[in-house]
Amino acid sequence: MTDSAESSSFRLAYVPGVTPAKWVRIWAERLPDTPLTLLQVTPAEASDVLREGAADAAFVRLPVDRTVFSAIPLYTETSVVVVPRDHLITAAEEVTVDDLADEVVLHPLDDVLGWERLPGEAAFERPETTEDAIELVAANIGVLVVPQSLARLHHRKDLTYRTVVDAPRSDIALAWPEDATTELVEDFIGIVRGRTVNSTRGRAQQAPAPQRKDERRKPQPGGGTGKATAGGARGRSGGTKGGAAKGGGRRGPGGGKPRRRS
Repeated sequence: MTDSAESSSFRLAYVPGVTPAKWVRIWAERLPDTPLTLLQVTPAEASDVLREGAADAAFVRLPVDRTVFSAIPLYTETSVVVVPRDHLITAAEEVTVDDLADEVVLHPLDDVLGWERLPGEAAFERPETTEDAIELVAANIGVLVVPQSLARLHHRKDLTYRTVVDAPRSDIALAWPEDATTELVEDFIGIVRGRTVNSTRGRAQQAPAPQRKDERRKPQPGGGTGKATAGGARGRSGGTKGGAAKGGGRRGPGGGKPRRRS
């Protein structure tokens, strides 16, 4: 971790479809004196923003260059096909890639699914953005397969979507430059990972471990534990209650055993 001084604010970039509100709220509660600045970027811009130092960390879509960036995968998104509400596909709850074979499947230039082979029929040209592709779906030009968060982001009343069970999926991760792992980055990592306020990055001193019972009981002179008995300590050789016998505890004349009482 870098030992550089903390900056006056924390700059967090995020790609469309990611909702950082929960983590931003926790940050404000834990570090109220360090403002967090949000910066929305396209998936293509995310790596450059981090590399150029315009953001301290970013929610990105994998993959990223792991020789330059550290990344913590967070979750994988379901892929869906966006269609008009009266489309035949809406008759099913889920569809497969093969179900799109007769459809014109739009492939925007900012696609994030990384298809090896796009299903269905190719459109005459590729839309510039996912938002442009959504407009074409509304105009009945074709259908669009995207991560579910993007379908929600570009929601329209005249469109709906269905899960495509075997389509490629998109992984969301928190990434930051490996050589710029500052204390604020560590704080944000702790928040994203769900650490408590006392465990985040270990800033709070840990409470000393409670002593065990046998450690609290100090040895007494002569090897005893200091635990009192009713009426005093009991002698090792069977002395009476209340201490040693009179006369120094002698056994009687001749050194014999004391006589039993009848």
